[in-house]
This record gives sequence, structure tokens and C-alpha cells, in this order.
Amino acid sequence: MTNRTAAVRYARALFDVNLESGDDLRKAESDLELFARLVDEHEGLRRVLFAAAVQPPKKRAIINDLRNRFRDVSPTVTRLLTVLADRGRLALLPDILRFYRARVFDHLGVVDAEVTTAQPLSQAQDAAVRQRLAAAGAGDVRVTTVVDPDILGGVVTRIGSTVYDGSVARHLERMRQTLLDR
Repeated sequence: MTNRTAAVRYARALFDVNLESGDDLRKAESDLELFARLVDEHEGLRRVLFAAAVQPPKKRAIINDLRNRFRDVSPTVTRLLTVLADRGRLALLPDILRFYRARVFDHLGVVDAEVTTAQPLSQAQDAAVRQRLAAAGAGDVRVTTVVDPDILGGVVTRIGSTVYDGSVARHLERMRQTLLDR
């Protein structure tokens, strides 16, 4: 089984257990993200948890210690982390988080949108973009903004595989093509 396949299965299992038990799906997501970020930001912790030479009971003890420090970590996330430690699969954590988040967003009807602008958006502009996307039928939108000076101005929005290109660079390219075609 590939790592991707394993990560998808763990994410699906976590989602199904949380959904069936009525646990907060977003809480489990944030707990999983907290732990993934903690491991990512602390090299020593990452080395110990990912090392094959470190026995699972030691890894479980570390996970329990971290859970006790953060107190309100979801029991299902704690169980998942323990299973991953026992099976030497903690390195899958970033992928599990990604697939779990995608499943939660799909379930909740949240749509990912990537908005590219030539300059960073102000808070008012960011709010306006989110409002326009929601009004256009995108529903609950999670917006990621990217700055790319090459578009010169305007906005390029990607929702799933659909791209709405309202950039100045694209308009200029269309004008150039129109003039060449004549």
C-alpha cells in the first residue's frame, strides 16, 4: 500500500468515526493540524517520533504527554495518533491532515478558491472578494490569496479546476491576439 493510499484510509477512518459519533469535525481537524504543526516545527520531536529505532511505547508516551499539555485534544485524534505511532506511520500526518480537511470541507460544502492579485489585498478588498464569490454561488468559500506581479492588475480566481481570469495581462494578450488575427 502506498503512503498516499494509507493516508487516505486513515483520514477517511477519522472522518467516519467523528461523523458517526457526532464529534465536531472541525475540532478534530484543528487538533490534527495542531499536532502536525507541532511536529513540523520541532525537529527533535519529529526525529524521535519518526525514528524506527524508537519503540512504539515511547512514542505513545510522548503523544500522551503532548495531549495532556493541550488538554482538550479530541479522543479520536489521540487514538489515531497512537495507532500511527504503533504502526510507524506518524510521517503520514501532513497527508492525513490534507485528506481529512478535504473530506470535511466536501461534507460541509466549503469550496476552496485561490485568488491571485498583482498586489496584496486589503482587508476590505479581501472581504469584497469573498462576498462576490459567495454571491456568485460558490457557497461557503475558503480563500487562499497569492500575489503575482506578472498579472499586472485585476484578479485571477481558481475554484476547483475552473479559472476566472480577469487579469490585465490576460486582457492585453486577448487584445494582441485580436490585432494579429485581423
